[in-house]
Amino acid sequence: MDATTDKDPLVQEQIYNALCYLGQSEPEEILNSCDEYLRQHDKLAYPHRVIILKAMETVVRNNISLLDKSTVKEVIRDWQQAASNVLVAVGQRFINKVMEEVLTKFQPGILPHYFVLQTFANLSVSNGE
Repeated sequence: MDATTDKDPLVQEQIYNALCYLGQSEPEEILNSCDEYLRQHDKLAYPHRVIILKAMETVVRNNISLLDKSTVKEVIRDWQQAASNVLVAVGQRFINKVMEEVLTKFQPGILPHYFVLQTFANLSVSNGE
């Protein structure tokens, strides 16, 4: 997975494809490996983090019926946290665009999801003067 940091888009695509391919036969193993990698590399630049998150999304979508409930619960929580972190990182440069997207998740009369609130709060903290 370290190769996701390669600047060559073809290498990045090959890593994504490899993770998805391996995820077909061992979805839980790949999801756990991606999760562990993201935890160990919490400073990984967001474009590279996105490659791994997209691979995780594809593995989950293609194998949802095979996944254990506890794995899905943990992966979803970790995945949402990682996605939130990506938005916060992007928001340090493109705050208006990210805020616009996050604000669309606030619907009148509906309590927003925990990670929407957390992302909103972290955006505020990371961009405060």
